[in-house]
Amino acid sequence: MSRFVNRKSILSVLVALTLVVAFAGGVFLRGSGTLAHASGGTRYGAGNNNPVCAKNSKSIELSQGGQIFCNGPQPNSPASSLSRSSTSTSSSSSNPSFGSNVDAASPQEDVTPSGVQMHGQSETSVASAGPYVVEAWNDSTGFFAPCGSPMNKEELTGFGFSKDGGKTFTDLGGLPNANCDTSLIEGDPSVEAYTVGGSTYFYISSIFIPFTVPENALSVTACKVNGSGATATLACGQPIVAAISSDCETFPDGSTFCSFLDKEFLSIDPTRGRLYMSYTEFGPSTGFSGVVELAMCDLSSPANPTCHNGSDGSITGAGTPAAPYFVVAPGDPNFCENEGAYPAVDTKTGNVYVAYEHDWFSGLFNCGNETTQDVMNYVPFSCLTLTATSPCAEPAATQAVNITSLEAAFIPGYNRFPMNDFPRVAVSGPAGTVSMVWNDARQHGTGDIFLQSFNLGSLSLVQSSPVRINSRNNSGGWLFLPAVRQSGSNGNLNVSFYSRSSANTALTDVSAATKVNPRTTSTPTKNNTTVTTGSSDWNAVSSIIVPNFGDYTDNYFVGTTLYVAWSDGRLGFPQPFEDHVSVH
Repeated sequence: MSRFVNRKSILSVLVALTLVVAFAGGVFLRGSGTLAHASGGTRYGAGNNNPVCAKNSKSIELSQGGQIFCNGPQPNSPASSLSRSSTSTSSSSSNPSFGSNVDAASPQEDVTPSGVQMHGQSETSVASAGPYVVEAWNDSTGFFAPCGSPMNKEELTGFGFSKDGGKTFTDLGGLPNANCDTSLIEGDPSVEAYTVGGSTYFYISSIFIPFTVPENALSVTACKVNGSGATATLACGQPIVAAISSDCETFPDGSTFCSFLDKEFLSIDPTRGRLYMSYTEFGPSTGFSGVVELAMCDLSSPANPTCHNGSDGSITGAGTPAAPYFVVAPGDPNFCENEGAYPAVDTKTGNVYVAYEHDWFSGLFNCGNETTQDVMNYVPFSCLTLTATSPCAEPAATQAVNITSLEAAFIPGYNRFPMNDFPRVAVSGPAGTVSMVWNDARQHGTGDIFLQSFNLGSLSLVQSSPVRINSRNNSGGWLFLPAVRQSGSNGNLNVSFYSRSSANTALTDVSAATKVNPRTTSTPTKNNTTVTTGSSDWNAVSSIIVPNFGDYTDNYFVGTTLYVAWSDGRLGFPQPFEDHVSVH
């Protein structure tokens, strides 16, 4: 039976589609009339027959983009109904004010051509250059908007542009995709900024799914700022393939399935004009345990990057996968999961560092008697040649840190299990360090934000053990999903994260630990600030996307300004918010 169905049949599919919502276990049951593509996925995800989806939530766990690929839209189903707040901070006003907190999206844009309002924009990333700021997010409008919708609403990565330093945003809909009848930009975005030759560019990465071949991919969209000041606009090109499947399997019935590429993130080397993307490849030859990989794009032509991913940057056809550019970590021999890779660049040397979580989710099953760890890897610039694949077979150095994972936590109001402990990464040239931060339960069962730094190059430990960087002034509330990207000129780091004032509430804020010395050996006492001007009650928020407020937050530090991006629920449904904090 053919697995190739053209997306142009989407309207007839919608007519035939039967939706049955079942809240047991947060599962969204749907009819089988979904639009399939060659890799076994579907336009809406439900009924996905790619083998990676059979493994999802059983032996591995995929990101929010992976949940979209496998499950499509899912209803809000909070992990716990504990302490439902009697005072909601949501606003029903069509023009609500949140002080300095800004909604980068417009709910009025999140309406399908048939007139249906969508509820669910989360998984945010942000970058800034001068007065310009771009935020991107997973956009649930793409679940039900057909190919050819105005503003590319059918694409699952939405984005907004600010020309006044993040004070206001224009929602630009979905990323452009002229071939939406044969492919889909499917979310999990990361954003980077680049200024060269007097022009400013933004790069937005996403999961990218073709419908006519079994390979899956990751893409980069190049966007250029045109004009200046109040008349500036952002023009984005077509998706460029940055990485494709390298692992495929053909079954006796002749069907071919290829690996799923997940949870990509970007880091840029402006000195050398390089853009790096780390990600995890879940393929059959490694039991879908997760191979951590790195792709690289040459920005010599900044509007048209040339991406090195083992191919010429194109999807070449069924059964012709290309080797990855660089393998950071192979699949685990015991099939314990690797996931959540993030990169950082030492702009002085061009060296790249990639961290990821080992034994995530599989740690719940005592996988191979292994320990859950966050792992740092060092890739020298000499390995990062402008060739189809790197000349190096492995990182020059690797260092692992044992963590106390929050993966078994049912966080009130967070409609996803498990929680992740993915490390976020930043290089500090002045301090001579590369650091990772993550949420960790070693001191409190509701989590803290910990930091571990390594000396550049050797990856020798700076601290003998990880250091808690949040000042514990929140009466035992949950702390999770930190973000860090760059150091300041003085070498210090600025880390933002979700925070709660009490363990028994779903009221959630965003806080930041600023001016953190990456070589500190003790917890800072007065460096925490609250970014949000009001709390989101996630037990009172409607969402058709899981997780309802994302797998990650993000921040971006430029000069003395920290731009923070997160999913906010004060409108009654998830929205991508931004604010900026002055750090002197």
